[in-house]
Amino acid sequence: MFGVKKRSKFTSSDHFPFTQSEPILTIRPFSLIRRGVFAFLLACSVASVAMALQVIGLKQPAGIAVDPVSGAYFIANENGTPTDRDNNGFITKLNQSGKVEKLKFIEGGVGGVMLHSPKGLAIVDRTLYVSDIDRVRSFDAATGRPLGDMDFSAMKTDFLTGLASDGNVLYIADSGTDTIFKVTLRPGAKPVILVKDPVLAGPHGLAVNPVTHALVIVSWNAGKIFEVSPAGALKVLFANSFFNSRFGNLMGVDFDANGNMYVSDYSMGKVIRIDSALRIQTIAEFLTTPAGLAIDRKNHLILVPYLTGNTAEINGLGREFKK
Repeated sequence: MFGVKKRSKFTSSDHFPFTQSEPILTIRPFSLIRRGVFAFLLACSVASVAMALQVIGLKQPAGIAVDPVSGAYFIANENGTPTDRDNNGFITKLNQSGKVEKLKFIEGGVGGVMLHSPKGLAIVDRTLYVSDIDRVRSFDAATGRPLGDMDFSAMKTDFLTGLASDGNVLYIADSGTDTIFKVTLRPGAKPVILVKDPVLAGPHGLAVNPVTHALVIVSWNAGKIFEVSPAGALKVLFANSFFNSRFGNLMGVDFDANGNMYVSDYSMGKVIRIDSALRIQTIAEFLTTPAGLAIDRKNHLILVPYLTGNTAEINGLGREFKK
């Protein structure tokens, strides 16, 4: 099955200079970030200051999301293999400064919560949506209280991964069935198929471009990047060829406020930026299994969890201050 055999296992001490079992937050100057952790190649102006915040003690962090209202950050921890139905997955909450507010803000098996292996996250209004193998679960973003699961009884689901929303519709990627579902966020609404096509090749990350409002998909199996219309028509933005294998296993995608796209390449250990003219720039490399990234558009930050490294980092993207 997708994702299970390809994910290597190692301890955080193999690649990171920390061995504590409890989550901590470290802050280091941008220029001192060690190569192989999150060594950004992005050039910053002299007038700007970039800092890196690192959180460790996580358990297979697969996805991360920013709450646009509170400024808090949420991290999905698989805490096991991608398809384990062991009810021990959890969601970590960081405050708007990046400090761990609660390691297990939402925890499978506690307080009536069912959560096996969470991956994709999306926040709409005050609801946190979480993909969990073959379910999408919802929680109160402020309290962590479970609000219920989406009704997929009429659909065949296999391996749900990325989530994205434009505020009115939630989009859901199913890597196992090469399907993108959509559901209108109103009471009683049920998921329907937006597009189902083998060409999607294991769709994983999803994001809505804040400038064009287009939905973008990145694929795990073939390193493809797609744009999909509201009617479900696919447009290939990038694809590997026999002579050019630019991308590996793509896992996450998001946009900054200007419509620049950021993509995490899990197997090649890179984060790539693609501007509106579709020009590609590698902005970070030598990374350890970068997973489902997110962009904090308000604060101009990039957030990347490292799946097998059991850590996540928040970094400045680099910009000039307004004069």
